[in-house]
Amino acid sequence: MSVVFTPQQLRARIRYGEYDGNTSGQCPGYVQGNVVILPGDWAMEFLQFCQFNPRPCPLIGMSQPGEYCLPDLGDDLDIRTDIPRYRIFHHGELASEVRDIANYWRDDLVTFVLGCSFSFEEALLADGLEIRNLSEGVNVPMYRTSIPCQSAGRFSGNMVVSMRPMLAADAIRAIQICSRFPSVHGAPVHLGDPSLIGVKDIARPDFGDAVTIRPGELPVFWACGVTPQVALEQAKPPFCITHSPGCMLVTDLPNSKLAVI
Repeated sequence: MSVVFTPQQLRARIRYGEYDGNTSGQCPGYVQGNVVILPGDWAMEFLQFCQFNPRPCPLIGMSQPGEYCLPDLGDDLDIRTDIPRYRIFHHGELASEVRDIANYWRDDLVTFVLGCSFSFEEALLADGLEIRNLSEGVNVPMYRTSIPCQSAGRFSGNMVVSMRPMLAADAIRAIQICSRFPSVHGAPVHLGDPSLIGVKDIARPDFGDAVTIRPGELPVFWACGVTPQVALEQAKPPFCITHSPGCMLVTDLPNSKLAVI
């Protein structure tokens, strides 16, 4: 039987090097977040990008420059150490993946926390729907698409989506459930033929892991918080930090707080 940790316990395990895996299925009941950390002179443009594109970039937290604690999202939360893996980018290019960013921290850095689809997975499970990446013990598959985001200053790009295969009846139920959670991507943006949104090979995700799609199932696609990483690739800020796909910030905020119905 697996051990269920509270968000504070899981963050402590991450901080002390005891956990470095993906966070899907961890700390049921609590909001998980995608993270983007940018220099202050890029922050306002990125904030506007989030405001223009709330489906892939639903903002749930933002720090002041240099602030690495986000008390509204978690007691004792330290953004420098409490994510399993981080990605460091220089001029839009991935430079390295690290376990903490204490040595990279600067007084001008602004942290953005965006809602994550891992949060609505709990609501789907509670309704009896299977989440294939959880049942197969892998990271959710994520794909670059041809769906354009609205540009904001130096930020632009196409949406990234996450995919969960479902029978048609289950997909309809998932739409109904996820519509209640606009702060964690809301309802799916597409279901069915992947080529209609520019996904060329469903068996080869751009991020995460492939999952089994059984006969009679449809691929169901949600807007994904990895979208900002594509926008960062194009904007090419001199320095930025993100979470590694699937390795989220687990907050103390209950998922129920984000439900609109």
